[in-house]
Amino acid sequence: MAMTIVVTRDVEDRYRGFLGSCMLELAPGVYTSPRMTRGVRERVWSVLTDWFGCLGHGSIVMTWSEPGLPGGQAVATLGVPAKDIAAIDGVLLARRDVPESQAPHLKTE
Repeated sequence: MAMTIVVTRDVEDRYRGFLGSCMLELAPGVYTSPRMTRGVRERVWSVLTDWFGCLGHGSIVMTWSEPGLPGGQAVATLGVPAKDIAAIDGVLLARRDVPESQAPHLKTE
């Protein structure tokens, strides 16, 4: 069981009610569960993903402890560019793809 954190921004009230029923709301839009099992976390994420597919408004970030990954945590996102945690030269960084149209000066070789 792992600590799980969900942060919502600019989403419909249904998310707040649902997340508040299975997690503690520490601050507006910030939810935690200290011992959420993988199965429960996946079901919660499935509900959030289904609703976001219909509503498509705002953004949601979920993070949880995952010892096998760099930094020991995993990140899932909806409505914001996807990010990965990467260990580069011993430093943990959040990495995301940059569309070529937004970075024409970057060269890939």
